[in-house]
Amino acid sequence: MNFETVIGLEVHAQLLTKSKMFCRCNADYADTPPNTHVCPVCLGMPGVLPTINQQAIEYTIMTALTLNCTISEHSKFDRKNYPYPDLMKGYQISQYDSPISRNGWLAIGVNGETKRIGITRVHLEEDVAKLIHRTSAHSESYSLVDVNRSGVPLMEIVSEPDLRSPEEARQYLIKLRSILQYLGVSTGNMEEGSFRCDANISVRPENSQDLKTKVEVKNMNSFRAVYRALEYEAERQRKVAIEGKRLVQETRGWVEEQGKTVPQRSKEYAHDYRYFPEPDLPPLVLNREWVEQIRSTLPELPDVRRDRFVAQYDLSLYDANLLTSSKAMADYFEACLRTEIPVGLPVVKRAKMVANWLLSEFNRLLNATNTEINESKVSVEQFCQLLDLTHNDSISSASAKMVFEEMFNTGKQATDIIAKQGLNQISDTQEIKSIINDVLSSNAQAVADYKAGKKQSLTFLVGQVMRATKGRANPKLVNEELKRMLEEG
Repeated sequence: MNFETVIGLEVHAQLLTKSKMFCRCNADYADTPPNTHVCPVCLGMPGVLPTINQQAIEYTIMTALTLNCTISEHSKFDRKNYPYPDLMKGYQISQYDSPISRNGWLAIGVNGETKRIGITRVHLEEDVAKLIHRTSAHSESYSLVDVNRSGVPLMEIVSEPDLRSPEEARQYLIKLRSILQYLGVSTGNMEEGSFRCDANISVRPENSQDLKTKVEVKNMNSFRAVYRALEYEAERQRKVAIEGKRLVQETRGWVEEQGKTVPQRSKEYAHDYRYFPEPDLPPLVLNREWVEQIRSTLPELPDVRRDRFVAQYDLSLYDANLLTSSKAMADYFEACLRTEIPVGLPVVKRAKMVANWLLSEFNRLLNATNTEINESKVSVEQFCQLLDLTHNDSISSASAKMVFEEMFNTGKQATDIIAKQGLNQISDTQEIKSIINDVLSSNAQAVADYKAGKKQSLTFLVGQVMRATKGRANPKLVNEELKRMLEEG
């Protein structure tokens, strides 16, 4: 029997507000000493009163509008009760039956086609504290609590179970993170925990509505981890179903090192949380005029920017998609074009040259070092200077790649690296002719083969010239002079 995979995602995104959700503590807690961004409110002390962060509400409305959601005219906060050690009050202020928005969708590309994934709701809550697990010198395990994260605004985006494969889930997350970054509401950094994903996954026989028991998967901190965890879990559930065994409703954690999911705890139901309205916060009235004012401030989003790149710069849809999937990459690309370097190239040709470099050499090094382009040591000006040197034949394309890697690792100027390593391209005709003469003298058989009609010998001779010049000779000039000298000789 063939089984279909059914996946729904719950994404939590920390919002880039200056203060926490319900108090004035600084929300930027990264790289700060433990328990330094705290106050009686986020510590959960008795008798304190929370107040609502308006900026967090605005960011949530912006996101919901972008995801084609209906904004509620009335909303409220609720208490979600559960007894975890990272929950300071013993309950979390969240939303339940009256969220800020409902019923939206997000379009993703799958195998060259567009598919709409339903968005159940976008709502707000507060983040919890962070547990730090340690092992003593005597191999005794213990945990510490850092409250800095407690109370940071956390936006939850819940999808409908419309995803049918791990790849669809990955594409959905990539697109969603890109939108949040374009809006400027979240960093979307999965490794730092500001963009977190829980997946609900089940299987059912093909052409059937008979869903097997749903399982929740947690602890996935990269797109690759999400893909691998869902792939593993789907296969595990199919195997259990085929064997006629019973699947248990539970929460499982992804263990990256072992490449598998493991049981964590039984899965709670909504009634287990004993939701009830938060008595210390007033209901929210979301004025229509205010919502439309927020809508008018929405920036250019990934799909619109992609289409503009195709129309304005004559890029392929594929390249434009890759460039605009990251706001930082798209910003860097357009900053390069504003420099009007390489000099003398029309904007369309400059765009193609910049795009080729960004999507090949630059992207390769970014992926290898897990770095965002806006964190790179290579400034826009430095990068364009290298492209200019390549365009005007001051350096060969092979040498340019070596220079760029050194720039990426050290932040040095291209001209300094070229001068130090002696990589200037040889474009002097007389110098190249002299080197060619030496190569022809040393490779009489290849010369004879060429004259006998074996034109592939030319490739060998070009390679010998490039080898003799350590890749510094102008390839175009080498080809031209070699052909001319061979024909004349």
